[in-house]
This record gives sequence, C-alpha cells and structure tokens, in this order.
Amino acid sequence: MNYTRILLAILVMALVTYLPRMLPLAIFQKKIQNRFVKSFLAYVPYAVLAAMTFPEILYSTSHLLSAAAGMLVALVLAYFNKGLLNLAPCSSAVVFVTEQGLKWMGML
Repeated sequence: MNYTRILLAILVMALVTYLPRMLPLAIFQKKIQNRFVKSFLAYVPYAVLAAMTFPEILYSTSHLLSAAAGMLVALVLAYFNKGLLNLAPCSSAVVFVTEQGLKWMGML
C-alpha cells in the first residue's frame, strides 16, 4: 500500500471540496447589492438539485415509461402543493403499478 499516494489523494480531495466554499467568502467582502446577481444566486440551489436528480429519475427504473409516469404524478402533486409525505409514496406506487402492468403486457 502506497501511503504517500493515499495521503496525496486525500489532500487533493480536501482542496477540491474546500476551495469552492472558501473562495467566495474570501473574495467577496461586501454584501452583494446587485439585484440580478442576488436573484441569480437565489435560484442556484434549485438548478443544481434539478440537474442532479432529473437524470436519476428517468434511469432509476426498469423502463422509461414507468419513470415518466411516476415523474408526471410527482409533478402534478407538487403543482397542487401536496407535501412530500403524499408525493413520494404516490409516485412510487405509480411506478410500481406501471412496471407490473408492463410485465403483464410482456414489455419488460
């Protein structure tokens, strides 16, 4: 086991995760006054979350049709302001029922 290589890898990973968090605090000393920049930064967490979860939603099931059905139910329930405790089991149930139907029809 090469301990030098392991320690170097840990150091690089620490820098890669620490620098993006530390640099904005070190660079921007004053409060951000620009309305455009403030509104842009307000939407960044939602955009990152969507970019990370959307592909996983489509490819986490056996068939794209069942994933699309579950996502459609989740979007409709979210549109009507239903909570996560309603949304998650309902969309999971739709995915399960859709996959069982696909198996029954011989599409899976």
